[in-house]
Amino acid sequence: MRTDRMNDLHPVQTRPRFCRSRSHIMILVQQDVLTRTIPVVCFCQRRKTPGSNTMAHHISTPARLEAFSDGVIAVIITIMVLELKVPHQDGLAGLRAVLPTLLLYLISFAFVGVYWINHHHLIHRTEEADERILYANLGFLFCLSLLPFFTSYVLEKKMDSFSVAIYVASMILTGLSFLLLRLAIGRRLRHAGKLEAEDTAVERKNYLSLFVYLIAIPLAFQHPQMALGLVAFVTVIWITPTTGIKPREEYPPHDRP
Repeated sequence: MRTDRMNDLHPVQTRPRFCRSRSHIMILVQQDVLTRTIPVVCFCQRRKTPGSNTMAHHISTPARLEAFSDGVIAVIITIMVLELKVPHQDGLAGLRAVLPTLLLYLISFAFVGVYWINHHHLIHRTEEADERILYANLGFLFCLSLLPFFTSYVLEKKMDSFSVAIYVASMILTGLSFLLLRLAIGRRLRHAGKLEAEDTAVERKNYLSLFVYLIAIPLAFQHPQMALGLVAFVTVIWITPTTGIKPREEYPPHDRP
């Protein structure tokens, strides 16, 4: 019976069948009037582009990056607070003695606080953090973590010209590292088509801040107090909204509570 049935079969016909990026063969067997199709089982996997596997292992969530950064920034502020000492004098004389320390602490605290706020807004602009963003964020946190040391250095040296110049130089270093982080996130936003006018305006403000810091360094050797005043002026620039740019809404109107 089996031999007779096999003799009744016509020659096998094949037709190509495409499975994603590869083609397979479907076997068509004709027996008298009936036609049977024997499909080929596909065990192939989607063809992967080079580097796709590697990039998948280096993508992190912005929430995890932001939580780590918030912890580091909180430690930086705590270390600066520990540098505040109670004066030996009593009354107004003691308050006048620590007033320069309080003012410098206020400048450093505002500097860190403004970066923390801008870091929050910047990280929320992206949905994924690739390897460049992670390394740029680590570089920014490292530069920012040096601020308590340079703040203490200025206080120990009684705000002389060299200590103030070094203090301003550390702010330039922090500003450059934050600019690299902004450029790394802006690169992903540009590829995703999500780059807005606000991002370009804030980037220009970042360049302006670095320019003012560069002016403050030579000024510190002649007038250290004026150099610190320029640093405070840059902080005020970042607190005020960017001119001509409307703040971006975090949520659509119908999603607001």
